[in-house]
Order: sequence, then C-alpha cells, then structure tokens
Amino acid sequence: DWSGSLIVASLVGAFGSSFLYGYNLSVVNAPAVYIKSFYNETWQRRYGFSMEENTLTLLWSITVSIFAIGGLVGAIIVTPIVKFFGRKRTLLLNNVFAVVAALLMSLSMLAGSFEMLILGRIIMGVDAGISLSALPMYLSEISPKEIRGSLGQVTAIFICIGVFTGQVLGLPEIFGTESRWPYLFGMIIVPSLIQAVILPFLPESPRYLLLEKHDTRRAEKAFQTFLGKEDVSHEVEEVLSESRVQRNTKLVSVLQLLRTRAVRWQVVTVVVTMGCYQLCGLNAIWYYTNSIFSESGINHETIPYVTLSTGAVETVAAVFSGLVIERLGRRPLLIGGFGLMVVFFAVLTTSLTLQDKVHWLPYLSIACILAIIASFCIGPGGIPFVLTGEFFQQSQRPAAFMIAGTVNWLSNFAVGLLFPFIQSGLQTYCFLVFAAICSAGATYLFFVLPETKNKTLNEISQAFAKRNKVSLEMQEMNHYPAERKSSAEQESNFTSPMDKVEAKTGIV
Repeated sequence: DWSGSLIVASLVGAFGSSFLYGYNLSVVNAPAVYIKSFYNETWQRRYGFSMEENTLTLLWSITVSIFAIGGLVGAIIVTPIVKFFGRKRTLLLNNVFAVVAALLMSLSMLAGSFEMLILGRIIMGVDAGISLSALPMYLSEISPKEIRGSLGQVTAIFICIGVFTGQVLGLPEIFGTESRWPYLFGMIIVPSLIQAVILPFLPESPRYLLLEKHDTRRAEKAFQTFLGKEDVSHEVEEVLSESRVQRNTKLVSVLQLLRTRAVRWQVVTVVVTMGCYQLCGLNAIWYYTNSIFSESGINHETIPYVTLSTGAVETVAAVFSGLVIERLGRRPLLIGGFGLMVVFFAVLTTSLTLQDKVHWLPYLSIACILAIIASFCIGPGGIPFVLTGEFFQQSQRPAAFMIAGTVNWLSNFAVGLLFPFIQSGLQTYCFLVFAAICSAGATYLFFVLPETKNKTLNEISQAFAKRNKVSLEMQEMNHYPAERKSSAEQESNFTSPMDKVEAKTGIV
C-alpha cells in the first residue's frame, strides 16, 4: 500500500513542517542560560543597568511562549490559504516564513537586538501554525484509508525527530555554547530548502483537485502517482460517492461548523483532544527540561546528555505508535496514553517531594519523565491530528483544522507562559495539575470516542449520529441547506452523459 511517491510526500512534507515544529520546541532549552545572558548584556548596554530577575524571567517566558501566538495566527489564516492555493502549495509557500524567521533569530546576537529573536519566534510560530494544519490535511487526503492512521503518525514522528535534533545540536560540543548558539536557529533553513526543492515534483491532494477544483484528469493522475497503479476508478468513485452523500463541496466557515448539529460531538472531541494534547504537561517538560532536571538534583554538566535521552525515547515511542496504530486502533492508544501519564505524574511528584531523603530518587524522577514522554508519544502525541482529518467532510475539514489549531496554540501559549510561575508556586506538586488534565481527558474519551480505524467518513458519522441526536439520513440532508446545491446539480458536476441518462431512466 505504500508507493514510493506516498513515502516521499510524507517524509518531505513532514521534514519541512512538523520537524520544524518539534525542533523549535526544544531548541530554546539548551542555550537558555546564554540567551538570558545576551538579554541582560543588551539591556545593560542600552540602559546602563542590569535587568531585574523578575523582568528577565518574564522576558524569557515571553520568548518561549510567543512561538504559540505566532502558531495561533497561522492556524487562523490557514483556512483561506489552503482553499486558494491548495494543500501542497500552502506547504511550499510556508517555507518563506521559516527562512525569514531563521535569518532574524540567527542574526539577533550579531545585531545586538533581542527583539529580533522574539520577532523570529513569532514568525516561526506562524510557519508551525500553518504547517500543523496543512500537513495532516494533505496526508489524510493522499492516503488510502487502510494506512491513514500510520501515515498520519508521520506528523508526530517528525515532531519527535525535530525535538531530538534540537537537543543533539544544543550539546556543548556542537552549538550549545555562548558564541555558537545563533547557529541553532540558522539550521532551520535546511529543512525548508529541502522541502522547497522536492515537493514541487509531487502532485496536489487528489481529493482537493476532485472535490474543490473539479479537475478529474489531474485528480486521477494524482491518485495513480500516490497509489502506484493505473486503475484508480474505484478510488475516484469512492470520493465522488462521498461528495454525493454530503451534497455540498463548498467550504464552510468556522461559525457554520460550530452551528451544525450533525458534527457537534466531533467538534467537542477535537477540542478536548487538542486541549489535552497541549495541557497534559509535555510541552512544559520540553521547554524547561534543564530546569526540571536541575530541581531533581542532577549534576549540571550531566543535564544536556540526560535531556538527550528524552528525545530518543520520544522518537522510538512515536515510531512504535505508527507501527501499531492500524492494529490496535486510535481509541486504546489515546486512552491508554493519557492513563499511563496520570500514573507516572503521580510517581514523579512523590519522587520530587522525597528526593532529599533518599539518594536514588533523582534517578526515579528521570525514569518517570522518560515514561511520561513515552506514554504521550504512544497515543496522544499524534492521534489528535489524525482524528481531525477523519471526523469531517471535505468541505468541513479546513474549518475543523482551524478550530483544532486555535485550541492547540492557545493551550501551548498558556503552558509556556504560566509553567515557570506554576512551578514556583506549587514546587514539586506542579505536575499534579497535568495529572488531573490527563485524567479528565482519558475519562471523556472513554465515554465518547468511537474507534475510527479502517472506517469511511460515513461510518464515522454513523458512530456519532446517536450522540448528536440525528440519524445519518438527517446528517446527509441537513448539512448547510442554505448553501447546498440540489442533488441533480451536484450529480451534473461529476457524472458522464451516459450516467445522466441512466439516472433519469431510474427516476422515471
């Protein structure tokens, strides 16, 4: 089922998109001390006195969390962009943001301007906000339903690889020094250029071409390229039958989607999974790994290498999830992942609280952090993006990803900004907040989430129909009646003259 073009599209698309998101999560961790020193020196050179500690902490928190504000902007603007340019071209144009951000951040120390670093983080966030919506959309639309989950996990795997790469390049032997830390941000250009060179040779999403551009010829060619076979009539007909069921391919707005009773619980489920994805505490670990390990009593010189193990564990766990998702399904991986995180957060809290009394407890803290990361990557790390692509029709998908992206980035911003203060206020009990969120998420998913592996859109809609208090027939008839084309008009867009004759005969 995995053609060469499908593999290349997923790898190149993820390398220039979700890889950069993961990289920018961890890249600020290793050089944090040197960047704060740069901030203080710049402030002293400008104003003649050193920055206060609280001001420096706030400025650093803003630098870390402002990435999420840029991501929120990207998530908001992605809907009109993917509608106008398409999925593939959106990913290509998005590289402009990455290159501009890389130049600003890598040249900030040379220019003596910490504002350039902060601005670069915002622009890099815009890149991530667009890519984390456009990439899962693209991958879900080019993959057969039998491997849709595995291909969707490529997004999560490359986030993990990006995190790990940021940790490796941040080692003192490479770029983690006072003079070389700007190179960490300059490396962002490399994945962007690779994607810009290779992606133009791959087709656009065949679903986008067929349902939104009504270009049957190019859609068939795209299917042939991605599926690696000549006869794609079955795949084309499957997409067209989906179109006939939904009776409308005009993109809908976020407000219309929120008002649609037939997808109400799908929207709520996406909001819950995306909120828990960010608020479960893993980004707090990525942003502040060094300070967490320092609080655990780990030797300062050893911390960068211990931190490296977290990225390695995350990558292995994400690959494992990609291998088993089509066998075990989305539901057990999500619920099991959140449930295990609750257990290990509780053990971590106990370990941090008692570490002064038992000499080996700091090592238990490290083990718990690694276990939390592995639990997250097995399920919650990538499946929310897969579910967003599976729950909604073609016309609803961009608006759904916009909602998911907004929740994702607002939650990301909250964690990045507030965690230092939560950690300062609650001390070793700060992780109980995340344990409560994981517990709530697992409980909700246990009662609401149906299994979606190997299911078509209509089958997934039927699974939610009872909870939405509408029948599947009502869902088919009541999607946006003010904008819906008539059945005959919809059929005329996609059927041959002979099909029309047969349809009329059938009606008579």
